[in-house]
Amino acid sequence: MVRLLAGAALPAWAFPALAAQTFGPVTDDIGVIRIPKGAPIQIGGTWVLSGADAPLGTDARRAVEIAFRDAGGEVLGHPLRLNAEDDRCNAAGGQVAATKLAANPETVVVLGSACSAAATSGAPILWRAGIVEICTACTAPALTAPGRGTDYAGFARTVFSDSERGKSDATFVAEVMKAKTIVTIQDGSPNAEQLQQVMADKFRELGGTVLSQEAIAPTAMDMHPMLARIAAEKPDLIYLPVFTNAAAEIVRQAKETPGLEKTPLMGTGSLLSADFIEAAGPAVVGFRIGYPDLSPAAKGKGYPDFVETYKKAFGEPPISGYQANAYDAAMLAIKAIEQVGETDSAGNLYIGKKALRDAVFSIKFDGISGPIGCDEYGECAQFKPSVLEFISADPRTFGVGRNPKQIWP
Repeated sequence: MVRLLAGAALPAWAFPALAAQTFGPVTDDIGVIRIPKGAPIQIGGTWVLSGADAPLGTDARRAVEIAFRDAGGEVLGHPLRLNAEDDRCNAAGGQVAATKLAANPETVVVLGSACSAAATSGAPILWRAGIVEICTACTAPALTAPGRGTDYAGFARTVFSDSERGKSDATFVAEVMKAKTIVTIQDGSPNAEQLQQVMADKFRELGGTVLSQEAIAPTAMDMHPMLARIAAEKPDLIYLPVFTNAAAEIVRQAKETPGLEKTPLMGTGSLLSADFIEAAGPAVVGFRIGYPDLSPAAKGKGYPDFVETYKKAFGEPPISGYQANAYDAAMLAIKAIEQVGETDSAGNLYIGKKALRDAVFSIKFDGISGPIGCDEYGECAQFKPSVLEFISADPRTFGVGRNPKQIWP
């Protein structure tokens, strides 16, 4: 297998089907973007901005806006412009959003998605246009795996891989909860399917038994038949790394299913929002989430100031769980543009596409989510595990670290 080395020359097969170009003072192997004097640097965004999971995308978009302000609103004398598209947190939406952003010849880089399904379909479209994507919350292991394929050579992310989260969730369930048996539920999305598999494999490795691995449609409403089957298996825990609508139905209906009334349930960070509390109702109390460590020692030193800025800007604290990752993605993009952009005597800015990709993969800095530095496959973040638990069914009490509160470590 040929390996992609961060900051090193990429082999020819990893390039999009684009030609080398000299434009102004810049020569680049896959093309050059010219930004006229005074024109904005256009940065794309692809997030879920509508529907039940919209807090994931709205939170990320807000964080990027704060990053732009912290950068002074401009880079190399050009104002920053964010062109955000709603990818609806699914493959079809990701394809549409990426196609729109790729069709704009002035798109320099794309931030997002919040969902692995959208990133899986969208990243190849962007890279074929020579556009780097820096993902802010898509955690499916395959996206940064060694065998991910050349279509993803321009993909990086400032959020962790579920290959780490799944292992930590299994460790908590087996060693802290002392569970011996589990059932997993996934919805067919890349992150849900891959995460539950990583968790199940690690749980078996730790001596546990996976009784069954269930699958549902993300739009499913009636969970009673599946839950009745699970109740007959008598698991010690049900693990469901799915999104808001399906998770809320499972949590509510499990409490109504004989034999599951007291069975613990555990999900993931996609459910970290007031909207999930409202959707799940009273059944949310006691529901647990595997999530990165929220302690001050685990976050970057700038995170507390960021939260205060967020509150002042939007009149509320962060509304989901990945705003720090989105802020760091924006800062990584800004640093890369600063590193490779060249200005001619007339004030026009030129950015080499491959040069920008190499800069993204080589820059290291201390982000507000923790240290940022990409490996050869675009994994730029580190994961420090924790578990949160919802303690109130009142959406007004939502606050990361408050409700749900951190219970481990």
